[in-house]
Amino acid sequence: MGVGTYDAYIERMKQMKPNIYLNGECVDRMGPWNEAGFWVMKQCYDMANDPAYADVCTAKSHLTGEIINRCTHIHQSQEDLLNKQLMTRLVCHHVGGCMQRCMGTDALNAIAVVSYDCDQATGTNYHERFNKYLEYCQANDLICNCAQTDVKGSRNSKYKRAHEQPDPDMFLHIIKTDVDGIGVDGKPCKGVIVRGAKICNSNAPYVDEIIANPTKFMGRGDEGYAVAFALPADWPGLKLMALPGKHHKRKHLQAPFNQNGDNESLTIFDDVFVPEERLFLNGFDNPDVVQYAGYLALMFAHFHRHSYTGCKTAVSEIIASQAALVADVNDIAKAPHVRSKICDIIGTAELVFAAGQASAYRAIQFPNGSWVPDEILTNAGRRLAGHNIYHEYEILADLTGGICASLPTEESFFAPETADLCNKYIMRNPAYTAEETHRVMRMMEDKLCDPFEGAQCVAGVHGGGSPLMEEITMMSRYDLEELKKIAKYLAGFDGVDCPRYERATATPRAMLDRFKKTQK
Repeated sequence: MGVGTYDAYIERMKQMKPNIYLNGECVDRMGPWNEAGFWVMKQCYDMANDPAYADVCTAKSHLTGEIINRCTHIHQSQEDLLNKQLMTRLVCHHVGGCMQRCMGTDALNAIAVVSYDCDQATGTNYHERFNKYLEYCQANDLICNCAQTDVKGSRNSKYKRAHEQPDPDMFLHIIKTDVDGIGVDGKPCKGVIVRGAKICNSNAPYVDEIIANPTKFMGRGDEGYAVAFALPADWPGLKLMALPGKHHKRKHLQAPFNQNGDNESLTIFDDVFVPEERLFLNGFDNPDVVQYAGYLALMFAHFHRHSYTGCKTAVSEIIASQAALVADVNDIAKAPHVRSKICDIIGTAELVFAAGQASAYRAIQFPNGSWVPDEILTNAGRRLAGHNIYHEYEILADLTGGICASLPTEESFFAPETADLCNKYIMRNPAYTAEETHRVMRMMEDKLCDPFEGAQCVAGVHGGGSPLMEEITMMSRYDLEELKKIAKYLAGFDGVDCPRYERATATPRAMLDRFKKTQK
């Protein structure tokens, strides 16, 4: 099939076994708790089937040659990376926020690189397994989620390694290997049992597949924690502790913006059987594999932060669009301070997108054939977006005014006794009708005053890794000693010539090489 449809996706959701836990009850996937997330997924499928967006939303599979949804594609060129960034930006514009399929895309691309490298170094056969899984995902246009962030337990430095935690289950790990069980195809097979939990697991309650990756580097003693795999989202033992997020329900003023939302999950792996064919990393059986846990964690974060240069650009552009519109509705659009504030937002959007573009242009091809973007530029773009997100919301609140937090209820604008008065006194710029003004202020209410958008602010800072992690990544790749030679030359140090400084492309492979040295 290659490029799937929303209807086929919904039919799969209807067939899945209930394993979502909401307010203490086990529920299925078809209730109101998932409707906002379903709406976002519908836009993803519809755009992939729209000829107007086919150039960025679809791609040719390197496995089969078939046309597929780009969300299941492995980047085969610099152009693929650029198109993924463009796709992310455009879909985010349509949904008014996160497109949500980026996590699965980035997890697939990370495993494609790391499974191959691991096989070449250790003699495993993870890449062959992964390609079979990838072909299955592509053929059915499955929505995948990446479960990477472990709950982590105590942050005290004395518990530095995963296996040193007072409770060993604070990081997802294998507790038993060489176990007999039943595979995804319903046939008997060998596998492992895993236990643990992943948090900050967006959209897990309405995906087809959950891909579990390690969250950091693992060392000696952490063999069971070096594990990566993929399972159907309703697999036995998987328990999804849900937190639905959505905008206010509208009775009269339904609009695209107030339909979007998601459903977060604390995803618990309660002694879950993982079939061998779905294991893409297993340090329990092969200690040489352990060092690839952190490499995979970094590779996912890297691809995900590149996706963020499309996503967070779109978020800034949405806020800039809303700021420009609400300023016009308030009849202050031409004021110099308004233009300056909107320029701040646009400047961030352009720089973040440019960082993603530049990182794609500096991408290099890895041994498996994948193209991997420059890590410093990717992290620089994501870091800038994270630093500015609250400032952008502040600007939007300033230009909107307090009305968004004190509007009468929507029904008051339509009730016979109060409608005329409410519509009279909401008017500002006469170029906009009362209903248009009302719609804009309701959008601002959704954007600035509801719990879902509060969560989106936090996601803007921490999604894909906090600014601190981006800082650590950037500074671990940047050669300051070489950079200092410029200053030494300018200061007149004896024997120091001005270097021809051109920073080399940075990738997670450099961090893997350093980690290998520490483990010897």
